[in-house]
Amino acid sequence: MELNLTEIEVRVLGSLIEKDITTPEYYPLSLNALMNACNQKSNRDPVMQLDEEAVRDALEGLQQHRMAGPARGADSRVTKFEQRLQEVFNFTRAETAVLCVLLLRGPQTPGELRGRSERLHRFEALDEVQSALQKLMQRDPPLAKVLPRQPGTKESRYAHLLAGDVSEAQTPAQTSPSSALTTAVNTSNDDRIERLEEEVAELRREVGDVRDQMERFRKQFE
Repeated sequence: MELNLTEIEVRVLGSLIEKDITTPEYYPLSLNALMNACNQKSNRDPVMQLDEEAVRDALEGLQQHRMAGPARGADSRVTKFEQRLQEVFNFTRAETAVLCVLLLRGPQTPGELRGRSERLHRFEALDEVQSALQKLMQRDPPLAKVLPRQPGTKESRYAHLLAGDVSEAQTPAQTSPSSALTTAVNTSNDDRIERLEEEVAELRREVGDVRDQMERFRKQFE
């Protein structure tokens, strides 16, 4: 299988996987809900501002790769969408969690992956993260790779390969020591407001679904 997803397809796929695991009561997602999930400010790097057309186009691309599509058997007048990564790759829960965080946040160290995947899968030890990474790297074709260690860093970062090969030059520059404290503070603040933002996003999904239903109802009487 040739893997060369676009940046937006990567974000859409990662968002579907995340919501499938963390908020199953609101899954599968309507187009509006999926757009909100893609545009979250927390747990996203980079932060995006995608419109419905961009998300719809990405869904069509993912459907061609058999990685996502309209939800099967969904009892709703509003079309909803689901990810189908498991059908294509038969991942373990650990592999799914690691890949999801890589899709949503880009290259990261095993330590970062362990901390940021807590709501997706609990890794008891760093070795478990590294084991999941190795499994992804050993697939045919490989789905992850280790990047060359940068000068002054202790850990190597790993990147997913669903959008094709990636080099260190293509990844965001490492934070300098002088800005490390600012980054840590921002990350901490993001973690604290994460649940609130997700609750707001979920309320927006519900409002979007109701709006879609009302629009369909109104058109019946035109």
